[in-house]
Amino acid sequence: MERKRIAIIGGGPAGMIAADILAPFHDVHVYEHGRSIGRKFLVAGQGGFNLTNSAEGVELKAMYSPTGFLDEALDAFGPIELRAWFQEMGIGTFVGSSGRVFPTKGIKPIEVLQAIRDRLITRGVQFHLEHVFDGFDEKVRPIIENENGRSALEVDFVLFALGGACWPITGSTGIWPPLFAPIGIETVPFRSSNCGINVDWPAHFIAAHAGKPLKNIRVTAGDKSVMGEATITEHGLEGNVIYPVVPALRAAMEKGEQAYINIDLKPNNSPEQLLNKLSGSTPKDYPKALHLDRAQLAMVKAMTPKERFFSPADLVQDTKMLRVPVKGLRPLPEAISTVGGIRTEDLTSEFAFKRHPHMFAIGEMVDWDAPTGGFLLQGSFAMGHRAARSILRKIELL
Repeated sequence: MERKRIAIIGGGPAGMIAADILAPFHDVHVYEHGRSIGRKFLVAGQGGFNLTNSAEGVELKAMYSPTGFLDEALDAFGPIELRAWFQEMGIGTFVGSSGRVFPTKGIKPIEVLQAIRDRLITRGVQFHLEHVFDGFDEKVRPIIENENGRSALEVDFVLFALGGACWPITGSTGIWPPLFAPIGIETVPFRSSNCGINVDWPAHFIAAHAGKPLKNIRVTAGDKSVMGEATITEHGLEGNVIYPVVPALRAAMEKGEQAYINIDLKPNNSPEQLLNKLSGSTPKDYPKALHLDRAQLAMVKAMTPKERFFSPADLVQDTKMLRVPVKGLRPLPEAISTVGGIRTEDLTSEFAFKRHPHMFAIGEMVDWDAPTGGFLLQGSFAMGHRAARSILRKIELL
């Protein structure tokens, strides 16, 4: 079989695994606008470096939106297959808390990335660093710019893995969407996901409680309800109990509605149990009776009329369902991930552009979403795997 020339533009997780699959059979060139590949991979390691999640089947696919978009990719290359891929490179993994999958203890993120790099080099992948994608020429060939100027790529297939718009220090600047308009590809504006929220806290509350944790709480927005922890910030709230409800908040805001979260500060107690705790107590003793710490108590007082604190029924209601208005989401550079970019309806089930079947879009540059916990990396790896396999099938049929 004649070897084809394939360009992968973007050296993140999706691009790296695609290169690995294609390189044994064809000439693969990875174009990365930074000085090294995998920089966002290393940033992910700062948060614990969960490579994937142990969820499988329906449970796994339910974590992704839009519904069904990644189903076939995840069926073909799920957490089991991804862990096996890492094991081939000598990177063992283990399942930690909440199903998150991590490298074997003692293995650092840079060592994981180096193992991938070494594997790709061994397979003959050619890296072109500090090469920037700069649109298309009249023949719809990708244009790459470096210190020597601009040139169009003469390739048989192109895999775009340009990333989203968060963590700009890693190269995910999100500035590329206008470059696709001339070839008839529309994009969706980037918006923050898996991010903190803005709340209009009173100044005295911020001064006293910014940085304090809210442990063992339940947060609800729309039809999403999550148990976990949050941290009070000068801007609002951050944490693993906030990130999963961001899609519901974003949807409300995009409809022009006021977004709210409801916080249950005592999710392990029923209202009746809390009322019993207040029985016989005076208002002065209410916080102690309910086991409200200073930050929780201050939050209740900051978000509700003063007189409600003196009514046991009202105080219990506010403790169980504290309604907090959300002003907005934290900006793109602070988000863990983004939504937006290439529209899913413009891609086939194998992530090829319907208008340009020799070109593919994979990873976070496509408008899909998932929570933290290993699902973001898993989705990107699965997309890269599926697109690369699709190219191999296409070549066999040429």
